Amino acid sequence: MAKSAHLDTFAADRLPPEDELPRFEFLLPTLRYPERINAATYFLDRHVIEGRGERICAIADDGTAYTYQEMMAWANRIAHVLVNQLGLIPGNRVLLRSPNTPTLIAAWFAVLKAGGIVVTTMPLYRSQELQTVIERAQISIALCDGRLAEDIERARAAAPGMKVCYWGRGDDASLDGLAAAASTEFTNVPTAADDVAMIAFTSGTTGAPKAAMHVHRDLLATCDTFGSEVLRADPDDRFSGSPPLAFTYGLGGILLFPFAIGAATVLLERAGTEELAAAIEHHRISVLFTAPIAYRALSAHASHRDWSSLRICVSAGETLPGVVWEAWRAATGISIIDGIGSTEMFHIFIGSPAAEACPGKTGRVVPGYIAEIHDEAGSPLPAGSIGRLAVRGPTGCRYLHDERQRTYVRDGWNYPGDAYVVDEAGVFTYVARADDMIVSAGYNVSGPEVEQVLLLHSDVAECAVVGKPDVKHHTTMVKAYVVLRPPRAADEACASELIAHCKATVASFKAPREIEFLDALPRTATGKLQRYKLRERA
Repeated sequence: MAKSAHLDTFAADRLPPEDELPRFEFLLPTLRYPERINAATYFLDRHVIEGRGERICAIADDGTAYTYQEMMAWANRIAHVLVNQLGLIPGNRVLLRSPNTPTLIAAWFAVLKAGGIVVTTMPLYRSQELQTVIERAQISIALCDGRLAEDIERARAAAPGMKVCYWGRGDDASLDGLAAAASTEFTNVPTAADDVAMIAFTSGTTGAPKAAMHVHRDLLATCDTFGSEVLRADPDDRFSGSPPLAFTYGLGGILLFPFAIGAATVLLERAGTEELAAAIEHHRISVLFTAPIAYRALSAHASHRDWSSLRICVSAGETLPGVVWEAWRAATGISIIDGIGSTEMFHIFIGSPAAEACPGKTGRVVPGYIAEIHDEAGSPLPAGSIGRLAVRGPTGCRYLHDERQRTYVRDGWNYPGDAYVVDEAGVFTYVARADDMIVSAGYNVSGPEVEQVLLLHSDVAECAVVGKPDVKHHTTMVKAYVVLRPPRAADEACASELIAHCKATVASFKAPREIEFLDALPRTATGKLQRYKLRERA
C-alpha cells in the first residue's frame, strides 16, 4: 500500500505484509477512484461546493437541525483547533468519545480534514477498555464529550503524553470555546485514496477486540456498493438507528450513507426500544438501521405509532431470525433488508434489496463483491454445500499489527468466520458462525437454527444455543440459554416444555438436551451476542 509522504509511519509500519493482505477488487466503474481523496471533502464539503449547502444534514435529539454549510464550518473550526492548538500532524491518531451527536460528526470530519486517523470509541467503554485502545492505536489526541470525562481521565494516566480536549463544558479552554475563535475556512489535507482514515475496533464477540484499519476510499466504496446498489435511498430520506458511530454498521448507516447522497440523519443519544419507537414517529424517520433484537421489541409498538414515514429497514450485526422478519413484515408491511458485514470488511457485503428480501435468507452478494463457499482447504464448494464464507471486494481486512490477520485472510480471500450455504440462484443462507457449529452424536447442528425454533415459543424473549462437552458419552450436547418473558417461571416444567416444543418442530437430535435460564444474555456494547462467553460457561 502506498503511503503519502506527509503522513507519519505509524499505520504503514503496522499494516500487514503484502502477502497477508486481501486481494482488492474494483469491479464497478464507480469504484475506480482517483489517487487523491479526502473522504471529508466527498461526504461534507462536496455538497456545499455543488450548491447544496442549505440542505439539512443532521438533526439532534432535541430537534436542532444543522445544514451542510453549518456542519462544514463547524468541522473546519475543529480542524483548526486540532492543528493549531493541539498540534496534530497528518497521520496522528485522534480518539473520539461521545454518544451519537452532531458534535461527534463535526469532530469526525475535522480529523479527516486535518489528515488524522479517526478512532471512535463506544460511549459505554470504561477506562480499562479505553486504555487498551489508547495503547494499541498510540493515540495522540482525544476529543471527548464532557459528560464522559471520568473514564478518559482514568485511562489517560497510562498515556501521559496524550492531549485531551472536552466539549460541552462552556469555558474558553473547551473544544467549543477554542473552535468559536477559529476560522470557518480550512484547506483539507490532500490525502491519498489508500491513506489510512480510521481504525475501528471490533466489538469483542469472539474475545480480545481487533483493530481494523480502513483507508479513505473504503468509506466511499461502501456507499458505491451497498449504499447505491442495495439500500437505494434518496436525498429526501431521513436516516436513523441504534448503533453507535464507533460501530462500522452505525457509521455507514447513520453517517456515510445519508451524507453520500445529501440526505439527513437523526442522531439519538439513547436508542432503546421506547426512544427509537418515539423517534421514528416524531422525526419522520424513513430509513432505519438497527439489530434483530430491536426489531423484535419494536414490532409491538407498530400498531399504536404513526410510522407512515418509514420505508427502508436494515438489520445487521447478527443473523436475523425468520420469525422476527415475519413479525416485522406483519406489523409494518416492510421487508427488512438483512445483511452480513464485518468491521474488517467495513460494512455489508451480502444482502438483497427490499424487493428481493425474504425471511431466513441473507440474500445475494452485493454488487462490487465476490462471495464463495469454501472447504477447509480453501477450495470452492458446489451449490447446496455448507462451508466457510469467503469474500473479496473493494474493502478488506487490514488488522493493526495482529497475528490474526493470517486467519482472516488466506490466498487473497477474506474469511469472516461464518458457515453459509448458497443455492443455484446465488442466494446465501446463514448457517452459523464457523465456531458455533455443533457436532452432536455425529450430526451437524446449527445453533441459530435451534434458536429460531425456540423463539417461536411465546414464553421465550431471547435465547442462544451452544455446544456443551458431554464427557460421559464422548460427544457434544446441544445446550440452550433462555431468557423468559414474565411472568413465566424458570423451572423444570418450563425447560421440559421448551425441549418438547423443539422436538415437535425439528429433528430430535437438534433439540436442546439441557436448558439454562438467565436474566439476560451476554452482549457487547453494540448489542451483539457474545456466544464465546456462553461456550465458556457451558
